[in-house]
Amino acid sequence: MRKSCLTGRGHNNFQLLCVALISSPCSRIARSGGGTALMSLPIFLIGARGCGKTTVGEALSQALGYAFTDTDHHLQLSTQRSVTEIVAAEGWEGFRARETESLKAVTAPKTVIATGGGMILAEENCRFMQEQGQVIWLSASPEVLAERLESEPEAAQRPTLTGRPIADEMSDVLRERAHLYQAAAHHQVNAMQSPECVVEEILLSLSLARAS
Repeated sequence: MRKSCLTGRGHNNFQLLCVALISSPCSRIARSGGGTALMSLPIFLIGARGCGKTTVGEALSQALGYAFTDTDHHLQLSTQRSVTEIVAAEGWEGFRARETESLKAVTAPKTVIATGGGMILAEENCRFMQEQGQVIWLSASPEVLAERLESEPEAAQRPTLTGRPIADEMSDVLRERAHLYQAAAHHQVNAMQSPECVVEEILLSLSLARAS
């Protein structure tokens, strides 16, 4: 079990910090005037496969009392097909079009939304997320991403983007997409930490944004 980065360690301390941040002076100030709207905006998590969008998203939604959804999961439920099956039948272009539809379908106030790794490839998606809510990039090195993907059996079910070994593929993907993630995001968070630490950073960033 990873050690928490928080003052004191463990789940109880993490929960206490979440409560403290949400009820902090910055957050109270934000509840008056323009900050109220910011507090209800959806939160979009972007980043490459393996960065922890689902794990972090679920924890963040619990900390904020938000709903949680995943665009890939919604897409698979609505089509009754896996990502691999959609890509095989419609190609990546068809999948990306459905991905955009899924993004718009799940967007709602007070919702944390984990997006697919390629969501930022369409300018329409980036503009939509930036206009609708707060966009957070969970950044990690290709080595960390590859290590995580290799340890998760379900990752093998996803279609390859390049046909290369996963470590090489993640290097290629980040080389192509890092500037797109950066341009789309309101906040960038180091996702190579424990999920608790990542959520802590996100909460701090949101608290500061609400106060500004």
